[in-house]
Amino acid sequence: MSQEQITSDSVQRVDGMPMLGLGTWQNTDADQCAESVRTALEAGYRHIDTAQAYDNERFVGEGIESADVDRDDVFLATKVWTDNLAYEDVIHTAHESLNDLDVDSVDLLYVHWPTGEYDAEDTLPAFDELYDDGLVDRVGVSNFEPEQVREAKDILDAPPFANQVEMHPLLPQEDLQDCAEREGVALVAYSPLARGEVFDVPEIQEVAEKHDASEAQVSLAWLREKGATPIPKATGEAHIRDNLSSVALDLDENDVETIDGIDRRERQIDPDWAPW
Repeated sequence: MSQEQITSDSVQRVDGMPMLGLGTWQNTDADQCAESVRTALEAGYRHIDTAQAYDNERFVGEGIESADVDRDDVFLATKVWTDNLAYEDVIHTAHESLNDLDVDSVDLLYVHWPTGEYDAEDTLPAFDELYDDGLVDRVGVSNFEPEQVREAKDILDAPPFANQVEMHPLLPQEDLQDCAEREGVALVAYSPLARGEVFDVPEIQEVAEKHDASEAQVSLAWLREKGATPIPKATGEAHIRDNLSSVALDLDENDVETIDGIDRRERQIDPDWAPW
């Protein structure tokens, strides 16, 4: 499938969520952020990911507004930061996020990390309230370990939809893959290119050469084979389109085995207060 043939219809969906998204972490320049979101949507992306902590929700909203794409066709996700996870703060800051994004609701709202002001019994009912009020279509968690996913599922009335975690060929997250399958929760992969580390991995280079593809496309296609939804950050049009082309790349069983055989394990995002 050529770049010209790749459209929004090419991006598979799981329970309404497109299986490729645009990440916007560290994209804080107003013009650049808005332009990258617009470019991605008009290229065929239909999934945009942001967060309160990224300080760019307003710019993301401007990009969505300026794109020649209906808002109803865009799967928009944001996250509540750790300082805002007390019940009343969740409600208040979620409304602020909606105002900044200039939308009536978001398709997915995550707990960004299970730390800081996070208390499952206090935090999660606020997400249920937002869900019941129609301000949030789906409730998600991020950076949760399996036991925390199970706890959230027990407390939430709204079914937990996704767990967004760092995941890439150097951090395959087998335990979280198993948990997601058992609990019926989607995995969304941030830093899916390991912040560029995958480009220099011989096994990925081998598969890329075989398919006349980029290392980025191979890594994103591998994540799709694992049932995860990658959300790579990209700002320039060339990278945005290169990542989108991964939806046309079909890896065979030998390709997946080759990548599974990588013996490096590297985590890119590892704060002291992480739950692992």
